[in-house]
Amino acid sequence: MNRLIPSLAALALALGHSAVMATPEQDMRARTPEQEVIYFVLPDRFENGDPSNDKGGLKGGKLTTGFDPADKAFYHGGDLKGLTQKLDYIEGLGASAIWVGPIFKNKPVQGAKGEESAGYHGYWITDFTQVDPHLGTVADFKALVDAAHARGMKVYMDIIANHTADVIQYKEGAAESFPYRSKANYPFSTRGGVKGPAINPGFAGDADPAAANWAKLTDPSFAYTPLVPKAERRVKVPAWLNDPIYYHNRGNTDWKGESAQYGDFVGLDDLATEDPRVVAGMIAIYGDWIDRFGIDGFRIDTAKHVNAEFWRAFVPAMIARAKAKGIPNFHIFGEVTTGDVYDPALLASWTRNSGLPAVLDFGFMQAAITAAGKGSAADLGRMVEDDALYEGGKAAAMQLPTFLGNHDAGRIAMFIKQARPGISADELLARDKLAHALLLTLRGVPTIYSGDEQGFVGEGNDQLARQDMFPSKTLIYNAEKLVGTDATTAQANFDTAHPLYTFIAALSKLRRSTPALTSGRTVLRIASDEPGLFAVSRFDPKDGREVLLAYNTSTTAITAQVQVDPASHRFAGLAGSDCAPESSAPGSVTVTLPPLGFAVCAARP
Repeated sequence: MNRLIPSLAALALALGHSAVMATPEQDMRARTPEQEVIYFVLPDRFENGDPSNDKGGLKGGKLTTGFDPADKAFYHGGDLKGLTQKLDYIEGLGASAIWVGPIFKNKPVQGAKGEESAGYHGYWITDFTQVDPHLGTVADFKALVDAAHARGMKVYMDIIANHTADVIQYKEGAAESFPYRSKANYPFSTRGGVKGPAINPGFAGDADPAAANWAKLTDPSFAYTPLVPKAERRVKVPAWLNDPIYYHNRGNTDWKGESAQYGDFVGLDDLATEDPRVVAGMIAIYGDWIDRFGIDGFRIDTAKHVNAEFWRAFVPAMIARAKAKGIPNFHIFGEVTTGDVYDPALLASWTRNSGLPAVLDFGFMQAAITAAGKGSAADLGRMVEDDALYEGGKAAAMQLPTFLGNHDAGRIAMFIKQARPGISADELLARDKLAHALLLTLRGVPTIYSGDEQGFVGEGNDQLARQDMFPSKTLIYNAEKLVGTDATTAQANFDTAHPLYTFIAALSKLRRSTPALTSGRTVLRIASDEPGLFAVSRFDPKDGREVLLAYNTSTTAITAQVQVDPASHRFAGLAGSDCAPESSAPGSVTVTLPPLGFAVCAARP
């Protein structure tokens, strides 16, 4: 247990009472978000604990059941029972929290003819109150949460408030083929354009949040004419989600400007989150999951495609619901993508304007990719000052989940290979380790994407980065050469002796036992914009003792003087290369690093 948070037993002794041993769950509740190491899984691609649910209780071929383990776009059979069975493996990696991809009941298959794919990923929800039968049951989810909590491990749910599955079609044709129609050209007050017949009299527009105003919006055909197929008129749960009045119905987003908030994601039904009825409905849905299962946090999908006012209402409601359940450190973090650029200002704006407590740190991802792949640490160096942009400043930035890649963008090993065409197997492993050393020692909440610890690479993003951990039948996955092993995805990949698994496990343990690495402030020492030395110091928030972190992003050895606190005279190595036992002079220490090496050096009393 982190020494920042005393156990109940320690508190009892300090107060002169009899020692009462804290349970793992009690110690877990005391941990703040920055004290976690997160492990992210898509349940369908992790472990198949119950083959009887592979087809989700449906009969027929893949276009009905959604199940085809040989097709990267369909269900493969992983489920919640499998995830529960592998908690030893996840705990052994050093993870203290599990981010579980969406588990809600999905539309099994959707897409235009010849372009169909399945909802194995969980983002095409029809029933927000139940577990997708391909993944198991509500009882299976409860068993997972209970088993994780018994170990002191938290469970974060991946949630969606922006859209549902593609159910609503348009009278004018299939919804997924329609371009976005703006509010200027297709206002709420007319049907089919500014010259169309008047509708929705008295509606003052969606900038007015008053319930009385929204009650006047009764006709949803202002841009396109929404139609719900007869067979799907009651498919969504709760029932209010079946009414097209609660959706934008403006066609597909082009990812820019107004359409980023009001457009459908390739046909996915985009909820009108400006409507107070939708706000209340979503608060009720997700508050109930907290009440029923005592989960520990939410990762919010597509957060930047929802209006800021929604989050200002939703987030406080969820935090209050969690506190009422005895969960004081409920972790909420939103997905705000930045493309392939380092853009902390965009990320920070969603903490300031929308009230999101944290966002996934895509800025860190890009900075780490650049450092581990190309060698420049300039963006990593900028982070030390850019963290002041976030609401709450640098202290709040410590709660940002940091990561190296994910199920949408692609994996870190792939990014390194792209930056280094023709890279050798040994160098790829060394750079992969360097990237994870950055992840697990710098500020933020380290988030491991399942499979990275087994050397998964991938040939691209999205479906190409969603390999199976259990033996795969997908040929394009099985053809990949993995990092650090001769194994392939055709066999199970839960090797606790894999060099990346053991490396990550050791650094995770070190991080969670070293307050300077979880909660310590950061001081930049040097950040080369060419392959070379990057170094920062982090300081124990309780006793102020320094931990020097140094990384070599080049393929040549480095020996250099690095500034340290003048009070730091002697050092002990905690990880990586050996550390100089003493400073060279007050305020300076000699650092020697091998190619692509790193060192964690703690000042000694």
